[in-house]
Amino acid sequence: MKKSVISAAVAALALGVAFAAPAKAAGVSACLITKTDTNPFFVKMKEGATAKAKELGVTLKSYAGKIDGDSESQVAAIESCIADGAKGILIAASDTKGIVPSVKKARDAGLLVIALDTPLEPADSADATFATDNLLAGKLVGQWAKETLGDKVKDAKVGFLDLTPSQPSVDVLRDQGFMIGFGIDPKDPNKIGDETDPRIVGHDVTNGNEEGGRKAMENLLQKDSSINVIHTINEPAAVGAYQALKAVGLEKQVLIVSIDGGCPGVKSVKEGVIGATAQQYPLMMASLGVEAIKKFADNGEKPKPTEGKSFFDTGVSLVTDKPVSGVKSIDTKEGLGKCWG
Repeated sequence: MKKSVISAAVAALALGVAFAAPAKAAGVSACLITKTDTNPFFVKMKEGATAKAKELGVTLKSYAGKIDGDSESQVAAIESCIADGAKGILIAASDTKGIVPSVKKARDAGLLVIALDTPLEPADSADATFATDNLLAGKLVGQWAKETLGDKVKDAKVGFLDLTPSQPSVDVLRDQGFMIGFGIDPKDPNKIGDETDPRIVGHDVTNGNEEGGRKAMENLLQKDSSINVIHTINEPAAVGAYQALKAVGLEKQVLIVSIDGGCPGVKSVKEGVIGATAQQYPLMMASLGVEAIKKFADNGEKPKPTEGKSFFDTGVSLVTDKPVSGVKSIDTKEGLGKCWG
């Protein structure tokens, strides 16, 4: 009897090893979930993740929303990643609050979840965030616009071309940062649109693309045709705004600032379409994210934030060919050497 029990135990152990070996051979898998697969920012993010995954032997699956704001597709992607047995998820969330229950489900299933570019709300809903300091990015372009206007800043007419009605954290941070840099009291730092500064003409949403930027600019011009400063959520929206202004002969009246730093955006700065932009580095975000998932899979270690911050800061630079006193910047030549897309 004892011999039979021992034999059965050895057989079971051998069976366990037999099952364990293929699992180890399968390697580490990870998921990248972006807002869209058309915005150059997310295209470069995917390139960075793909290259790093290949280097480290990680199997990467990529997903994206149909448009900026398509949270349903991102929820479905998280479900797929859990079902596929991924070790981690990198996500640039469209709905930073609405996605939290799905992220919790993934973390409860043992996956490492890293927010890229856009912090979740609350931020600790993810295991870590790899991002630009979006508040600082907004401050930089706000300070530049303020210094560029000089004494005229007190009579400015400012419009904001935002992202989506859900006000994702990246949208709020960039808006509030611009206001702080420009000298506008943002009121509630977690909300867009509650400001009382009479210089603000209004806010409109763009879905982060050119067509949305054009329509939003047209709407703001109907409110006040004397508008002379525009802050845009990203460079595609900025180009759309410029098209709308040019169509009515007002392109020289309005100072446009933006954030992203993609190659098309930096070229727009060089051409005078955009006055200044804050450049961020999506390839670094994604490649570091894949490295973190591999490390987590290997030894369970989770990434730590940059010292003094609640997230891992991947850097930001102001890009302009018209530098101003007191605001550090790089020119478009240097910006084109660091750009993406």
